[in-house]
Amino acid sequence: MSLNDMMAGLEPSRQGGLFDGIRKVVPYTPGEQPKGLDRIIKLNTNECPYSPSPRVMEVLAGIDGDLLRRYPSPDNEPLLSALSEYYGLDKKMIFTGVGSDDVLSMCFLTFFNSGRPVLFPDITYSFYDVWADVYRLPYKTLILDDDFRIDPTDYSVSNGGIVIANPNAPTGVSLDLDKIEYIVSHSRDSVVIVDEAYIDFGGESALPLLERHENLIVVRTMSKSRALAGLRVGYAFGNERLIKYLCDVKFSVNSYTLSHPAIRGAVAALEDDEYFKSVIGRIQSTRKAAEEALSSMGFVFNESKANFIFVKHERMDGATLYEALRERGIFVRHFNKERISDYLRITIGTDEEMDSLFSALKEILP
Repeated sequence: MSLNDMMAGLEPSRQGGLFDGIRKVVPYTPGEQPKGLDRIIKLNTNECPYSPSPRVMEVLAGIDGDLLRRYPSPDNEPLLSALSEYYGLDKKMIFTGVGSDDVLSMCFLTFFNSGRPVLFPDITYSFYDVWADVYRLPYKTLILDDDFRIDPTDYSVSNGGIVIANPNAPTGVSLDLDKIEYIVSHSRDSVVIVDEAYIDFGGESALPLLERHENLIVVRTMSKSRALAGLRVGYAFGNERLIKYLCDVKFSVNSYTLSHPAIRGAVAALEDDEYFKSVIGRIQSTRKAAEEALSSMGFVFNESKANFIFVKHERMDGATLYEALRERGIFVRHFNKERISDYLRITIGTDEEMDSLFSALKEILP
């Protein structure tokens, strides 16, 4: 028998082409990372406009090169201990990952496995539906009202899990703690994730609810308020049993996540609380001034509790404004989506960067 005959006998029957059995999704589109950062003003990805704590920089500069040839601890010590001390929670209630995106992805994979639809708002962080598609999870988006606010009673239905960004992205609108608790308490048979990527800039954290609700997971990041987007450090809080399940899934995918520099830099950031609070204060002050300036130019927006403002102008559409700013080397975020295509999300930069933005807007606006 020839080799060709043997291979023909082994060849499986084809029901379709090569690409029919491959998982295909529409990926998340992050904010543009343009080149030549020294020549532009970048207000499109909600990064911190200030450098990390000087203590972080000292720690990173002093890392022994020999350390980098070794794997980090799977449980990400000593970061786990530092988070435990900072937030006053047992280490068994804390999960760490490579930025909050990694943490949220693991949460979707771990907790949303019932076959019932996962619920989240129609206007929110646009990674949620991507993860649902990647993991083949049914989901349903619930409509925010005209002011981009959640009606908690909408979530009092059978579900396979709930995800709420608070403050919400891209709107910056914050949900009161009693309304979050209403949602959590009315879905006791499913996990409710509160994504607090921007909570340090305003709003009420759901952390106090952990002791009363075993179905709650609170997710945080060091990318925004602690200026560590480049190190990728995220974490979550929940009851011990949920965190164990989350760790089991993580260790089944990748047992080594955070790098040595990320762990050490994150610990240093937690240790320098004075610097952290000073940065938050500066961003909040600039945000307030920006709201006043934008309002005087005819922009409308909700009060933001995040490090960005979600604005719409009375006389110019969002796409035109976005392109006009881009031509002037100022990058903001525009979402070409239903209900929000006329809005721009503007990250709060330094006072000097915001002044440049205002000057450009005055040139552009009719």
